[in-house]
Amino acid sequence: MRYKKLMRFLFLFSCFLLLNACAKIQVKPTQTAISTPPPVCTCPSVALPPPEPSKPAELKPEIAKVPDYGLLKPADWQDLEALSKDDVTKAWPAWQLGCAVLKVKPAWQAVCNEADKLNNPSSMAIVDYFKKNFAVYRTSNLDGSTSGLITGYYEPVIEGSRNKNDKYRFPVYARPDDLITVELASIYPELANKRVRGRVVGTKLIPYYNRSEIEADTSPLQGREFLWVDDQIDLFFLQIQGSGMVHLENGEKMHIGYADQNGQAYQSIGRLLIDKGELTADKASMQGIKDWARNNTGKLRELLNANPSYVFFRELPPGLPGPIGALGSPILAERVVAIDPRFVPLGAPIFMSTNLPNSNKPLNRLMMAQDTGGAIKGGVRADFFWGSGPDAGKMAGSMKQSGRIWVLLPKDFPLPK
Repeated sequence: MRYKKLMRFLFLFSCFLLLNACAKIQVKPTQTAISTPPPVCTCPSVALPPPEPSKPAELKPEIAKVPDYGLLKPADWQDLEALSKDDVTKAWPAWQLGCAVLKVKPAWQAVCNEADKLNNPSSMAIVDYFKKNFAVYRTSNLDGSTSGLITGYYEPVIEGSRNKNDKYRFPVYARPDDLITVELASIYPELANKRVRGRVVGTKLIPYYNRSEIEADTSPLQGREFLWVDDQIDLFFLQIQGSGMVHLENGEKMHIGYADQNGQAYQSIGRLLIDKGELTADKASMQGIKDWARNNTGKLRELLNANPSYVFFRELPPGLPGPIGALGSPILAERVVAIDPRFVPLGAPIFMSTNLPNSNKPLNRLMMAQDTGGAIKGGVRADFFWGSGPDAGKMAGSMKQSGRIWVLLPKDFPLPK
């Protein structure tokens, strides 16, 4: 009951403050042209509660009581014995890209300044740098366990056009002008990284359009299309991945990245297919779902609409070394993971111990926690970025491993007592 009252009060109070332009609430203005990608990406969101709300998974009472980074436990460098077998020079460029963003934050400034002093360092020099400047913490779950799920993601490559035609008829939408974002941390500090999204109708803030409404024949977002693609299931998975490379019919290549999300809760269509007996669990991979979709075109629209979440995109500057992650820096293949920023500081170096997909071969690597994801929740949870294209997609789609994570933080990093 206390949770329901809190959420109902939170919703009503947010609307009141929004409509009265209270300075304590930050309402993000619409961005129609972005030259520098913003640091916010697939951050978790709080769906607008109905009159009798159910508890979103990310706001379970026991999680709400845990302070940010409160599940990190002190560890020792000796726990990272496998680090000596990793070629950490391959992780260093990812750390440098992250430091370009992190160095403006007091907690990271000193360690990033030290990194700038290293010119083409060896693996030994990199390990010495981290041991000198960082302390090791082990991640854990609410129940105290130290193993968790490691999945994979990638940057899809799809075909598209700037103009609609008979081949390219599925729209990619830019962020809508009427999408309102209300930050909640200024009201409830325990809701850091949480936000409410919706649209104003009259004097009320109501939930934003869901997928079925957006993709209706008479879409309320007509006029916000900036690309058209040739395959609706590829477009759906593009939204799940959050970024992609589009090969345009004129020969151009365009990076597109996450711009915003409609605030509706994500629903796994793989889980729905399993529950309905359409697929077995071992076939509910990305490729398995795509195969089902192409063999069940009459059922596809109903399936996709069962996931009300919808992602909007923006065109990214040309020449980037990778897609833009939640930190705001380009992310590099096989050296970046998405994490839950409630439990692992965004941008932190981590050491991950798991296995390659469908294998017992160890995958022990120094990685950078530079991205987030709507489905990435928990203390020991990571999404491994495999890179771009179909080969990366196969690895990402088949990765569902158990793993452990250690976090490297500056020795004076402020953690909850």
